This record gives sequence, structure tokens and C-alpha cells, in this order.
Amino acid sequence: MRNVMRRRGAGLVLAVAVVLPVTGGPALALPAAPSASSGADDPGATLLPPLPVRLGEGNPCTGASDQTATGAAWSQTALGLSRAQRISRGGGVTVAVVDSGVATGVPSLSGRVEPLDGAAKDCVGHGTFAAGLIAAAPEKGSGITGIAPQAEILALSGTDDRGVPSVERVAAGIRTAADRGAQVIYVGQVLRTGKAELTAAVAHAARRDALVVAPAAPDAVAREERGPDGEMPEGPYWPAAAPGALAVVDFGPGGVRQKNAPPAYEPDLSAPGSEMVSVGPEGSGHYIGSGASLAAAGVAGAAALVRAYHPDLGAAEVARRLLDTAYPSDIPRLDPYAALSLVQDHTKPSVRTPAPARMPPPADPAPRTRSLTIAAVGLTTVLLLAALAAVVPRGRTHNWRPPGTS
Repeated sequence: MRNVMRRRGAGLVLAVAVVLPVTGGPALALPAAPSASSGADDPGATLLPPLPVRLGEGNPCTGASDQTATGAAWSQTALGLSRAQRISRGGGVTVAVVDSGVATGVPSLSGRVEPLDGAAKDCVGHGTFAAGLIAAAPEKGSGITGIAPQAEILALSGTDDRGVPSVERVAAGIRTAADRGAQVIYVGQVLRTGKAELTAAVAHAARRDALVVAPAAPDAVAREERGPDGEMPEGPYWPAAAPGALAVVDFGPGGVRQKNAPPAYEPDLSAPGSEMVSVGPEGSGHYIGSGASLAAAGVAGAAALVRAYHPDLGAAEVARRLLDTAYPSDIPRLDPYAALSLVQDHTKPSVRTPAPARMPPPADPAPRTRSLTIAAVGLTTVLLLAALAAVVPRGRTHNWRPPGTS
């Protein structure tokens, strides 16, 4: 956040993302991969279908996955969720999801999704996937869980039914979410235009004590959006670049981004975002996806944990806590357990001045004076005896006599 901490350089980011061309025909999707944390010899390992980023014209909506990840995702272990969720599960906090919509019939989100203005339909599946990363409850037969499994989801559309965002939709979604009382607002899309509108929307949310969390890089870059030599854009990306927003980039199981990942623009925080496992827009099966937008969902979930456990903290204080307790790296890494458990003094600067040392009262000088006197007399006596021991034998050798004696 620009008003919370100085941004890091855009080139020093950690994440995994896949860049594929967007066309008007087939859907842009991330490749299938083994379910996270499962090896080939793991009986729970399975290949999950890829999560589409956008749908081409004429492509059918994303359906239910027929695969279920039975084990926990690597990201759950990396974030220490088992410990963090013993402290907070996000109960009583509303997280707005401004994305492609959030399906209301997903079992792990059942009863906790309030859609606005047609956002109950998620043709692409990205918004539902992100909502699952934020707040999915564990289901029987699966180890997959969201970061804040008791949080409420307020769904708003930031894209059309093909997953293409617009400045007007995203700005309106942020404003409406803040007005409806959302404490955390997740935006799942990046825009290269709309600085004025989206900066104003983020400021509107801040005035209503809502924290906006957004990706600092796109999940994929269309061929027509690249430069003449194929170079990728470098931002800024909105609303993540707006003052007051928390900009997030992703990292993978190996701790690094994929070689050809889109460059991130001044990220504040990094979080797991590669090979992420979550729910689809129908049924209880799982999809797999990668990108900074998914890392931002994780940070939004962590913010919900903190807001539930520390209801006295405002949006800016929650952001500061997530940043101050992050694991040190080129881009600080999200640590939900530390954000919940570490004790901080929010009335003082992060760098604290040590308290002045308490000196004991001065001692009575009389005993010290007596000790010094005794030591001086003793030293003089020793020196005198040493001198006599050296002079007397020499005098005897030379037959010295005192004056006046024969």
C-alpha cells in the first residue's frame, strides 16, 4: 500500500503464472497439473481440470469438475492454516468478491454467498474459484479449505459473462461493496486504464473502513496486448496501484515465479498463487489454477481472519499488520498465523525507542574510601619490603656501613 509502506521493485517478485494467448475462440485456461501437495505415488493424487481465465465467444460456461482433491493443497501447509484457523476462522466478516460472479450452489460455500445485481451466475468460474480460496468450508472426502471458512461472501460482477473486466463494472463493484458493509473487498481482475475512477473507488472504500485487495499482475497476457517484439506490459495495474489498495503477487511451491510470468507492478505482499486448488461454479469437484489474482484471494482471506480476531482494527491497521508480520523476502510473504498471534503496539511507530535504563542510587562513599586507604597502605608496605630485599644483600656484599661507624 502506498499509504502504508514503500513499494518494492517490480522485478523482484515471487510467483507462478502461465501466459497464454487470448483468442476469440477457445477459452484461455491454465494447464492441468497434479493436485497440490500430492506426488505421483500418492493415492490421493489426481489430475484436476484447469480453471479458465476468460471464455472465448461461443464457448460454453464452465461446468462442474468431476475430480476431487482428497488431500490438502500445498498452499494450506505453506500458510500454516491449521494453526491460524485455531485462532480465527473469519466468522462475522464479509468479504466482497468483485469478479466474474460467485455461484450460490457450491456446497462448501452454501448459505454464505449473497449475490448482487446478477452476480449469482458465474459462467467463467474465476470468481467462484477465488471465493473458495477465501472462504470454502472443508467437505467430507476432501482436505481443501479456504483461508477464512466462516466468512460471508458478497458477490458483485466486475466482468461480463466472458470474464472481460471493465473500469465501470469494477469501480461500481468496489463502491457498492463498501456501501453494503464489506470489511474486505477482493478484486480479481487487473486493468491498465481507469486510474481516476478506480483510485476514487478505493478511496471511497477506505472512508468506509473497507480494505481493497487486488493483484499486482495479470494472470495472463493476450497476444494483442503485448509490444511489437512480444514484450509484456509492466503496469501500472488498477485498482492495485491505487493508494490504499493492497497489491499482491504470487509465488509457487518452489518459491519462485515461472520464467515467463507477466511482470508485477510494485507489489506490497506475496502469497501462494501457483497450482492453487479450489471449487468450480457447480458441484463439489475441484479445479486448479495459477496467477496473482489467486494470491490476492489468499490475502483477502487472511485479512478476514485478522478482522474477525481483532475487530477493533481498522482497514489500514489490518493492512499494516499483514505487512509487518509477513515473512521477510524481496516481496514480504503472507503469514496469517503471525498476523493473528504477534502482539503489536498500534499507537507507536514500528521502530520503537528503547526505554531509558534505570540506574541504582549512588552508594555510600565511606566504605569505598576506607577500602582505598587500606589498599594504599598495603601497597606501600609491599613496595618498601621489596626495596629492602634488594638493597640489604648488595650492602652486605660491599661492606656498607651506616655513617659514623668504623
